[in-house]
Amino acid sequence: QVQLAESGGGLVSAGGSLRLSCTASGNIPEFNSMGWYRQAPGKERELVAVVFSSSGTNYADSVKGRFTIFREKGWNTVYLTMNRLQPEDTAVYSCNLRDGVTKHDYWGLGTQVTVSS
Repeated sequence: QVQLAESGGGLVSAGGSLRLSCTASGNIPEFNSMGWYRQAPGKERELVAVVFSSSGTNYADSVKGRFTIFREKGWNTVYLTMNRLQPEDTAVYSCNLRDGVTKHDYWGLGTQVTVSS
């Protein structure tokens, strides 16, 4: 099993910044990706950003240029730096680790990000 521990959510004014972190522990698959998803009230969960074991990254169009995902090579912690936050970024942000072989997903409990206008 894999456990994901998230931190860094909170309340911020529009235009502000937050940094989320997620640390994986347990029986971590050798090949994996780590990323962040978010779900706003009444909406489906969507991918925010992901970093692959190759260090490649992928971002949602809505956050490109504002959010940066980083994972130090060899470490099982991923960071999401969120700049120029907008009210539409308000959501529960959940950390994800995907097994690159089996495609099994592991999820954190989620952390609330609220951006006030």
